[in-house]
Amino acid sequence: MQLDSKIPEGPIQDKWDKHRFDMKLVNPANKRKHTVIVVGSGLAGASAAATMGELGYEVKCFCFQDSPRRAHSIAAQGGINAAKNYQNDGDSIYRLFYDTVKGGDFRSREANVYRLAQVSVEIIDQCAAQGVPFAREYGGQLGNRSFGGAQVSRTFYARGQTGQQLLLGAYQALAKQIGEGKVEMFTRTEMLDLVLVDGQAKGVVVRNLVTGDVTSHSADAVVLATGGYSNVFYLSTNAKGCNVTAAWRAHRRGALMANPCYTQIHPTCIPQSGDYQSKLTLMSESLRNDGRIWVPQEPGDSRVAGSIPETERDYYLERIYPSFGNLAPRDVSSRRAKEAVDMGKGVGPQANGVYLDFKDAIGRLGQDTIAERYGNLFDMYQQITGENPYQVPMRIYPAPHYTMGGLWVDYNLESTIPGLFVVGEANFSDHGANRLGASALMQGLADGYFVLPYTIGNYLATQKDGAPSADSSEFKEVEREVNEKTQKLLNVDGKRTAEWFHRELGKIVWDKCGMARNEAGLNQALEEIRNLRGEFWKDVRVPGSGKDFNQTLEHAGRVADFLEFAELMCEDALQRDESCGGHFREEHQVDGEAKRNDEDFAYVAAWEFKGVGEKPELHKENLEFENVHLAVRSYK
Repeated sequence: MQLDSKIPEGPIQDKWDKHRFDMKLVNPANKRKHTVIVVGSGLAGASAAATMGELGYEVKCFCFQDSPRRAHSIAAQGGINAAKNYQNDGDSIYRLFYDTVKGGDFRSREANVYRLAQVSVEIIDQCAAQGVPFAREYGGQLGNRSFGGAQVSRTFYARGQTGQQLLLGAYQALAKQIGEGKVEMFTRTEMLDLVLVDGQAKGVVVRNLVTGDVTSHSADAVVLATGGYSNVFYLSTNAKGCNVTAAWRAHRRGALMANPCYTQIHPTCIPQSGDYQSKLTLMSESLRNDGRIWVPQEPGDSRVAGSIPETERDYYLERIYPSFGNLAPRDVSSRRAKEAVDMGKGVGPQANGVYLDFKDAIGRLGQDTIAERYGNLFDMYQQITGENPYQVPMRIYPAPHYTMGGLWVDYNLESTIPGLFVVGEANFSDHGANRLGASALMQGLADGYFVLPYTIGNYLATQKDGAPSADSSEFKEVEREVNEKTQKLLNVDGKRTAEWFHRELGKIVWDKCGMARNEAGLNQALEEIRNLRGEFWKDVRVPGSGKDFNQTLEHAGRVADFLEFAELMCEDALQRDESCGGHFREEHQVDGEAKRNDEDFAYVAAWEFKGVGEKPELHKENLEFENVHLAVRSYK
């Protein structure tokens, strides 16, 4: 298989404009003849469905939640980046591009990242016009704050609920199209497989999660906007329903999976309280604007924070990275926190966190100002921990959060299956080996509002025959396979729950493919995952039937996919014998910093499915850096 990224020719600043002009167009009358399926209704999915409905296409949008408003994008807190330079502090499209490439440790595709930076300035105008209540300065201009990996203030925000407000903006655009009949919405419906006709993506097979009915839907093209796979770790900041199923089923049908080992561990989360927990809670990275991170200088110091004098505190990020301080990038900050806890300097009842302290900021700015900036986050922290962060420091520790890997796509956001487009976190395209804070919302809306509507038109212009019938043999065959897998899960009739297997898998992946990895651990993880998967198909218990509401069945199907995906994730981590960004191989470091191997690994690793338990085939897309030269990534 030859990977063709379809990057346009010409200077990087002209590529997207030239490409838009060169692409084929679908005239307004013909748009009504084309049907597009969008799976997922978060920022990427809702914006894509709404925009294509507005353009005149017939759109079917699917989500497993009871409303598009409940997509996981709603949980994003801190902000969205854009190169507006409202602060007049030296920002520009090029600087956002540069920061993103550097932040991803030079493992992203330059052309995609530059386009993202270009489009970012349009996103803010779009969202403000929709009524998104961004924070404003005293004079009325939109406010900005800083996020990790940048020395400028480019992050637009709505207190600590930016994702919620942006999703409501996209949702109202989607609701308008639903009301006008251009988008047909299917809630409580999960995609279980992709249907190919003559090698092209032409539909999906779905299950109604309330009735259990399995049905097929055909279209001229399919868009996956199904988010990331961080719940492979079991404990993560993601909602419990987030999963890899849609992307993994597409991978099994021929879509290559790129860089699955690139996972982001967010440095600012509430530490785990006990083994009973089923997820972890994110505290926005924006808190690092005013909070100072520290631990006691001496290991084993169990005194309360207020009893530890300044001279006995280690503000380690400020010490190690004086240029960026507490706003060092996420991967760097997470590793330093882990290092402090591993040295015995952890704080809290389980000594498994570090302090995020607002005492100095409150003294400098006043409690009212801090409450205005972060009040809802402080309230959430107090409700969860019982501690008042205005009076005592927050306790934080890294947790699995975002995933940079995903289905491989070209410049048009099209996967290796013609007609299958992948947007937002479900694709691999823009962040390399580490995502900078506030760039997830930027990418989701860029893909949905400003990129996909152009590029999918270029594909649809070549589709003359219309969508195939959902009653065709290709659809019936996939339906049969879906029903067989469901019945296989129900027939095992073992003794252990899917939840038990998911938790066991999470422990393996977190311990051996989490913040740090090494060859011995990854080889051991591969063996343990295979053994656990074999045990799953012998001993999982799924009560009930597939003909009605059955959340245990839903979870079991997703865990089955995680058990397959986790093997590929560890295989990718083992093959990439270097450290870069969030992929930290302990064998490759210099003074605790990641040591890249650009000569051998400056490529995208795109994997082809060869069967469960079979060795996947690696395909490489070589990365070229013509505008940001490869360099040692330093934030000191």
